[in-house]
Amino acid sequence: MVNTGAGGWETVIGLEVHTQLNTRTKLFCRCPNVFGGEPNTRVCPVCAGMPGALPVINSQAVRLALRAGLAMGCSVNRSSLFSRKSYFYPDLPNGYQTSQWEPPICSGGRVALRSGGHELGVRINRLHLENDAGKCLHAGDGPSLVDLNRAGTPLIEIVSEPDLRGPEEAVDFMRHLRRLLVYLGVTDGNMEEGSMRCDVNISLRRAGTEVYGTRAEIKNLNSFNSIMGASRHEQERQREILEAGGEVLQETRHYDPDTGLTRSMRSKEEAPDYRYFPCPDLPPVVLDASLIEEIRAGLPEAPEARQKRFEDALGLNVEEAAMLVDSPGLADYFEAALRGGAGAKRVATLILGGLLPECARRGLDWTEAGFSPERMGHTALMVDEGRVSLRTARELWAELMDGGLEVEVLAERKGLLQVSDATALEEAAREAVEANPAEAAAYRAGKTKLLAFFVGQVMKATRGAGNPALVNELLKKYLEG
Repeated sequence: MVNTGAGGWETVIGLEVHTQLNTRTKLFCRCPNVFGGEPNTRVCPVCAGMPGALPVINSQAVRLALRAGLAMGCSVNRSSLFSRKSYFYPDLPNGYQTSQWEPPICSGGRVALRSGGHELGVRINRLHLENDAGKCLHAGDGPSLVDLNRAGTPLIEIVSEPDLRGPEEAVDFMRHLRRLLVYLGVTDGNMEEGSMRCDVNISLRRAGTEVYGTRAEIKNLNSFNSIMGASRHEQERQREILEAGGEVLQETRHYDPDTGLTRSMRSKEEAPDYRYFPCPDLPPVVLDASLIEEIRAGLPEAPEARQKRFEDALGLNVEEAAMLVDSPGLADYFEAALRGGAGAKRVATLILGGLLPECARRGLDWTEAGFSPERMGHTALMVDEGRVSLRTARELWAELMDGGLEVEVLAERKGLLQVSDATALEEAAREAVEANPAEAAAYRAGKTKLLAFFVGQVMKATRGAGNPALVNELLKKYLEG
């Protein structure tokens, strides 16, 4: 899909996605890899950049990088190198970043997704390992302070080719990538805490041409809204410059979400500016073929494949399947609940329309509800079997979550147990038809929507406890027989 926009300009975007890895310790030392904490309390001579301190690679970080690369169809380089990438920030204690340059651990993959109603294929240029910097803390007009708790956190950087053609595609790609990496257990995906953030490289060119325009890089965007806002503003800024006959500068820019504007930070560095050279303190990362195949064999079902299975095999609609699959834990919970024997549609309805809204009302994550998949499956089965109505099950969620009673016991205590006794309901249906002869005649004359009126009469007589499917069947018998 070509995003030409006003004036026939085509937007070209590539992303550099920085993802913190789910390891217990940092990339080159044994300091805990945990978010937050009192400043500078999770630091050792290695991650503080002390002279003479020697790094040791975290093998779990290597395994997670392989997991991500293989899931994206990348080729694995059996031998990869760490280099020193030289630049000077206050929160970079060594004065360089330890990062893979040539060759990286993975390269040459491809990610397929849907965006804007069409199929989109995004090529992956490379995936490499590196360590994160610390964090500068700015307090108004006072001094800036440095917290090194984050320094040395293991990252993978995923660099896409410039295959995205607009802000919407950039956001869809980032959403897709986040969901995939969370499914793989590579990262927790918490963008607010900086677990995933990206740099957007964006340029414009005349539609139909193949030559790329001059790109600007917008750094450290850690939300989907920021990616969208920064890309849209930069797209418009460059268009105005080009249409006025000016030239776009190759530079690094910062996005301010409060104003919705980007501003220049510095001229854009290229690889020679970083003065890469092999890190003398770290040997090459050499991978056995058996390890690569072990990790490949252990890859889980991709979220897109799982969603398609929920739709095709279980009959869920696109929205239901997408909501369940968005969290691997919720999708697992759903499939565990299905073992109770209820229909997939019913289980999905009770999770999405019962459990999740009640958790949201209480300010809880669904995992904190303490409502086991076995109880969810049993509740859905009671609805399927007609012992409890769907409406009653939804109304009882608060009490179901607060106690250990099953749904049919609660419904019976409250007089809400659904009546599926054909004899009792048949009498109520017959009386409803006989008590309303004018409406019955109108129904028989073709006004079939009056069936709802008669259902209401039966439900009123049974205090809402009649099995709706059986009530409909019996009423049609008396109205049409």
